[in-house]
Amino acid sequence: MNRRLRFRRAVNYANLSTPLGLLLAVVGGTSRTPGPDGLVLAFGYRYRFPIAGAFTVGNVVLTRRDALDERLILHEGRHATQWAWCLGLPMLPLYLLAMLGSVIVCGHQASYNVFERLAGLDDGGYPHQRLWWRRTRG
Repeated sequence: MNRRLRFRRAVNYANLSTPLGLLLAVVGGTSRTPGPDGLVLAFGYRYRFPIAGAFTVGNVVLTRRDALDERLILHEGRHATQWAWCLGLPMLPLYLLAMLGSVIVCGHQASYNVFERLAGLDDGGYPHQRLWWRRTRG
């Protein structure tokens, strides 16, 4: 693991986002395994919220699935970096505001969410929804 990823891991522990992710993993009944780039992969998350194939809190990637493909792990790794840049828990309200903004402009929670766009919509399996005012009528 390179220096940048070790730094991200340390920042996400210090800002308490990774400990929160680990707590959610335990409460969610997951099996945890070390993943690439300092991530912790938590499989078998038992709750239906949030509605996503996977979600990241700090360096912990939580999913209801039994496995994740490489592209989705890369996408979630970019979210781990976003947690570090946002200094941890401020990521939650910022992400929710970005999600609301995306719903307002296109009707989909991820298509114009700045966090999802920076993490890669295609890698996350999200559609490229058109803006409301750019849609063709007919």
